[in-house]
Amino acid sequence: MPKINGNEIRPGNVLEHNGGLWSAVKVDHVKPGKGGAFAQVELRNLRNGSKLNERFRSADKVERVRLDQKDQQFLYEVEGMLVFMDNETYEQIELPAELLGERRPFLQDGMTVHIEYHESEALNATLPQKVTCTVVETEPVVKGQTAANSFKPAILDNGMKVMVPPFVGQDEAIIVNTETMEYSERA
Repeated sequence: MPKINGNEIRPGNVLEHNGGLWSAVKVDHVKPGKGGAFAQVELRNLRNGSKLNERFRSADKVERVRLDQKDQQFLYEVEGMLVFMDNETYEQIELPAELLGERRPFLQDGMTVHIEYHESEALNATLPQKVTCTVVETEPVVKGQTAANSFKPAILDNGMKVMVPPFVGQDEAIIVNTETMEYSERA
């Protein structure tokens, strides 16, 4: 595995540190008036989700880990485990539903998900950036309410609540950004 200097750590990098695999969430480069510069890095453990703040000087060497990425199709959920299938080998794997966190409701049957592996262990799953959902319940359009930034609450078919523009009605298909969990556009 390649070793990198402490000042080369970027958000999103996966590092082997203290015997575990950590993802760099936030990186702040600090140059104090006295002493050497360092990188203040917020790390998240990929196996158990715990967080850690570490200081890395430019002289410190850390192992950067490359994760293999595979696109796999979601099949079904059973007892809190999500079952995915590799489209090339038709091999099935199970991952805990907690891996997706609050984005879990956006997972739909047959959806292709990016899964990151370290050796043969699945560590992370990423949903597509945009997902099509149907508005189940929202307030009716009020005539004359055309203020530039007016949004109204809506409940989607997956139970999630998002804010939508006033022109979006009930039973309408919309596209939701899974990273920000906000309305993106009409479908």
